[in-house]
Amino acid sequence: MAAHRKSRQLPAGGGKARKAATLALAGAATATVFDGTGHAAPELTTAQVKAKVDQLYQEAEAATERYNGAKEKSEAARDRLAVLQDEAARKEDQLNTERTALGTVAAAQYRTGGLDPAIQLALSEDPDGYLEGAALAERAGDRQSAAVTRVRKHLGEIERLRGAARVELASLADRQAELERHRTTVNGKLDTARQLLSRLTAEERARATDTDGSTTGTDGSTTGTAPVSTAAAPNARATAAVSYARQKLGSPYVWGATGPDAFDCSGLIQAAYRSAGVSLPRTTYAQIDAGRRLSRSELRPGDLVFFYSGISHVGLYIGDGQMIHAPNPSSPVRVAPIDQMPFAGATRVV
Repeated sequence: MAAHRKSRQLPAGGGKARKAATLALAGAATATVFDGTGHAAPELTTAQVKAKVDQLYQEAEAATERYNGAKEKSEAARDRLAVLQDEAARKEDQLNTERTALGTVAAAQYRTGGLDPAIQLALSEDPDGYLEGAALAERAGDRQSAAVTRVRKHLGEIERLRGAARVELASLADRQAELERHRTTVNGKLDTARQLLSRLTAEERARATDTDGSTTGTDGSTTGTAPVSTAAAPNARATAAVSYARQKLGSPYVWGATGPDAFDCSGLIQAAYRSAGVSLPRTTYAQIDAGRRLSRSELRPGDLVFFYSGISHVGLYIGDGQMIHAPNPSSPVRVAPIDQMPFAGATRVV
């Protein structure tokens, strides 16, 4: 008798389940055919790319200013460490000199210290000379005591300097780690912005990175929005700073740069006033406190204008509602209206 094969059990609602599975697979295949993937990201419009890139640039610039501040602190810590190390080296030289002198005295005492002074006087062929020598020895003892005191002082100073140097070394390591964190943040945001822009055509990229409608010529001049203001600068230093900034129109934006051939926003301002003999802090959030605060109605050429709530961008006012600034890696140093970004404050360098 032939054996009967056991029929395969169907899941509950078998026909309906198979139909649903078939439809699901068909839907997935259709999505793959038309989209390339079942989870393909939607294409962004040029306006959307511009908005995202502008946001990334703003965030990168805020991180750049934090980087600049950490770099300034790092350099200050390195300078303090060098001063401490130099001072410790000088103290060690002085200590070695004192130790050498003490060693000479100790050796002399060892050679003559075994005889009682009274016996030395009795055996001396020149008692008067011996008495004079004893007085000199007593004075030498006083000098020796002072030398010991100096040695102890130098040892204490050296230990203090070494302790301070260890603190500065730890501070320097912290600042360098902070620098690296900010560097990573800046580079990450700029890389993301570049990837977004790479999806666009050349014409679309031009529209996405043109932030003020002006065009910058190859000779560094800016057309369309670069009139020379009739307003007077408040002082000769401001005039010199504006002149310097005009000469740098067309220079590339490079984060962390302070010139002479490339700048970030605060680097341009620092370099412009350095050319006028004025030393300004490195960062936007320090530069805003480097002079007298102004209202918009008080602005004159040479004043510093700041933007965003975090004071992360700065430009140099040149009159008629215009400024010269270093915008971002997609735009060189150029002239732009101060209404282009959210105004946060202004300062006059005095």
